[in-house]
Parts: sequence; structure tokens; C-alpha cells
Amino acid sequence: MPLCNSARGEVRALLGGAEVRLCVTLGALAALEGHFGVSGFDALGERLKTLGAADLMFVLRALAMDDLPDGIGFAEAIRAVVRAFEAMNG
Repeated sequence: MPLCNSARGEVRALLGGAEVRLCVTLGALAALEGHFGVSGFDALGERLKTLGAADLMFVLRALAMDDLPDGIGFAEAIRAVVRAFEAMNG
């Protein structure tokens, strides 16, 4: 697995028994805005507070730098997404 670039805000998360790199990129943010039909960081932040299971998987796919495994649990998915957004803020 490639090294994690912490200066870029990449994090490693254990998802479904596999280590996956996640990063909140500009492209990921744009994909999330489009998926949720919102514009701007404030609106996106509000929408992310009410994620359903399908939405959570979309967010993981948008942030993933590696292929996602099967069998990802809800709690580990939430933890991974939170860590990725925390890393974005340094």
C-alpha cells in the first residue's frame, strides 16, 4: 500500500478488515455537493449531519484513495469519515 501523505490530509482507516487511505480532496467535496444537491461548505456540512447508510457509502467512495472492501461496518465507516474530515482541518 502506498504511504499515507499526512501533509495532504490523508488518513488510514481499517474498513472491512482492510487498510484504506481516505482524503478529503476538492474533487471529493465537489462530488459530495453534486450528490446531495447542495452548494457551498456550510450547506454540505449541514447535509452531512443527516447521513443514511447509502449516503455514508457514497461519502466513503468519494474520500477513498484505494478500493473499498466488502463488509464495512457502520461504526467503522463513521469513524473513518470523521477522521478524514478532522485531518482536512490539520
